[in-house]
Amino acid sequence: MAGNARKVAILGLGTIGESLLKGLLSSGWREPSEVSATVRDDTRAAELGSTYGVTAGTSNAEAIAGAALVVIAVKPQDFDVLLGEIGGLLTPEQTVLSVAAAIPTSAIESRIGSGVPVVRSMPNRPATVHEGIAGICAGAHASEEHLALAEEALSHLGAVVRVPERYMDAVTAVSGSGPAYFALLAEAMIEAGILLGLSREVSTQLVVQTMLGTAHLLRDENIHPVELREQVTSPGGTTIRAIRELERAGVRAAFLNAIQAAMERSQELAQGDA
Repeated sequence: MAGNARKVAILGLGTIGESLLKGLLSSGWREPSEVSATVRDDTRAAELGSTYGVTAGTSNAEAIAGAALVVIAVKPQDFDVLLGEIGGLLTPEQTVLSVAAAIPTSAIESRIGSGVPVVRSMPNRPATVHEGIAGICAGAHASEEHLALAEEALSHLGAVVRVPERYMDAVTAVSGSGPAYFALLAEAMIEAGILLGLSREVSTQLVVQTMLGTAHLLRDENIHPVELREQVTSPGGTTIRAIRELERAGVRAAFLNAIQAAMERSQELAQGDA
């Protein structure tokens, strides 16, 4: 297969797939002519082709022809059908990047041509606003060159961290599911503001901006969470009273148990348990 070192194929232009497409194009990392994408129906394909100027269609086999990077962004339940279509067409000159949760690289490798490099990743929901983080790991045939290409592509959705594959279920539990934990916390804090007499609108604004600002402090100022908590907590003040109640309710232990439970579920799904 004659390859184009710059061609990227995105198979499955759902939420993450389309976010990746937007990131690749808006940054100038790839031109529309260098990207092909697939969806399930022709109407949607025509719409995407018109919107982004990329080659969009319903044939995965056509999309991957000559692509240096093949991004598999379909839902996990559609993997078998997809790999049945393209598995024998992929070559070792191509890099396969999977963004599907709980599917090990070995499960992909067993359904495609021998020697094809596979990189597995776990992006999260904030990827859609290019503030996500993805864990990535290499399959049996993926070298530094293949990891670097996948990392460069995913960097257009946010940050990227490399981990050995045995820790991908932990990544899923911490950052993959993480936005739901923060959303639950935000929901509880907003309700508390309403309980104290604030309007829902004001309470929501206070909570969301506080979460965002705190995240920026932790990341951009490189402040340790303990240090930030101590800075906000004055002796005998309001914050320490609140912290006491949170500790009394076992909030810290609840998070440890919850994230461990998420990791165990991710492991079950990787083994094919429904």
